[in-house]
Amino acid sequence: MLGMALAAIDGTIVSTAVPQIVGDLGGFSVFSWLFSGYLLAVTVSLPVYGKISDTYGRKPVLIAGIIVFLFGSVLSAAAWNMTALIAFRIIQGLGGGALQGTVQTLAADLFPLKERPRIQARLSTVWATSAVAGPALGGLFAVYADWRWIFLVNLPVGGVALWLVVRHLHEPSRTGRAAGEPRPRIDWAGALAVFVTGALLLTALVQGGVAWPWLSAPSLALLAGSAVAGALTVVIERRAPDPIIPGWVWRRRTIASVNLALGAMGLLMVAPTVFLPTYAQSVLGLGPIAAGFVLSVMTLSWPVSAALSDRVYNRIGFRSTAIIGMSCALLILLAFPLLPYPGEPWQPALIMLLLGAALGLFQLPLIIGVQSTVGWAERGTTTASVLFCRQVGQSVGAALFGAVANGILTSRLAAAPVAGLPRDLDTVSNALDDPGALTAEAADFLRRAVDTAVDHVYLGAAGAAALTLLVLVFMTPRRFPVLTEESGSDTPTA
Repeated sequence: MLGMALAAIDGTIVSTAVPQIVGDLGGFSVFSWLFSGYLLAVTVSLPVYGKISDTYGRKPVLIAGIIVFLFGSVLSAAAWNMTALIAFRIIQGLGGGALQGTVQTLAADLFPLKERPRIQARLSTVWATSAVAGPALGGLFAVYADWRWIFLVNLPVGGVALWLVVRHLHEPSRTGRAAGEPRPRIDWAGALAVFVTGALLLTALVQGGVAWPWLSAPSLALLAGSAVAGALTVVIERRAPDPIIPGWVWRRRTIASVNLALGAMGLLMVAPTVFLPTYAQSVLGLGPIAAGFVLSVMTLSWPVSAALSDRVYNRIGFRSTAIIGMSCALLILLAFPLLPYPGEPWQPALIMLLLGAALGLFQLPLIIGVQSTVGWAERGTTTASVLFCRQVGQSVGAALFGAVANGILTSRLAAAPVAGLPRDLDTVSNALDDPGALTAEAADFLRRAVDTAVDHVYLGAAGAAALTLLVLVFMTPRRFPVLTEESGSDTPTA
């Protein structure tokens, strides 16, 4: 849980300290890579760590991940310019990828099926609390201490986590290999190919439409490079005796369908996590803390719903429980555009509370279910593939819905009755934050334009929810082929 907290909090803790960091180090034009670099490193390293943990065990990977993460934290605290800080954040992300995937896999290794909802719910609570607390802690350190403490605070927490893991984590003695059979070798060529492919693709998605236009030379070059690298990855993985991303991940119907469903969920999660704070501040006129509260209520209902989901899926199955959860999420997302303008803060907060409950009922049964269909020697790879698809879905969603929001704003502002208005979501938010920059009529027009743009994003998220339902209904098997866990081995149930 401490390791999970490290990975979660560092995804958001830097956000509120950006002005202080830029004021000290410069590099305003590239500061977004403080977040993008960390995200890229976490995402593209997940499949690699999953395969390594299946080969060498979870404990060595978890220990190495904590050490790399703490090493990146020390370097980040000592950064002398923005380029160095971005590079050190990428090192942090490489450690964070090991923490995310391995902790989720250990939950399935160490606890029987009936206890996993309780453990996974606790991990979800840690993740949600850390992610929400990150911006507040970052702001406190930046204002009352120094931004470098944002990274130094990881050292005592990570040190305790490392000590606990080394001293108390005892893995089951299951390797999935026959006696005397040599340990398989890591496909390092495949690992490098996966890393390069993911880095090129996610860089194109994260920076496209932000750092450069979508049809510009950098975007086209990155997309073409990712396609070439992806083709090369397929060739390498087909020839490798023990590939990083085995073909069975996509040949097995259960795993492939869960990967697609969680990828679509990552897509729809962009609406509340990225665009709701902008809506709360620009449309409702809330401050940053109050806007964060509107979003954070989702983290209250999600773990509770996840913890209680076993009472549902033990009766009707993993697939049916996930269908119920996503069906509710679809209706809730469709309700957001029906909110009155400008409305009251409790209205979107209520929607987020219900959405958290629905997604908790959807996600956890699928993760527990798919982990329960594989043995120890395949569980790390399976878990990493699910988390990887979810992360890629979020990156695709950020690019897609960002284009939708900016497109709606551009069309609305093109016909604006007032001249001199901003033309994109970021500058609109900045203009509304300055009460003297706009007339009352212009400010109201901008708020309505933002309201319309976010409504369309939520409709797009509802489309992603509908896509998820199609995957669940037509691809996911009615019954998951769950394995029993008796006598230290994994054997199929009848």
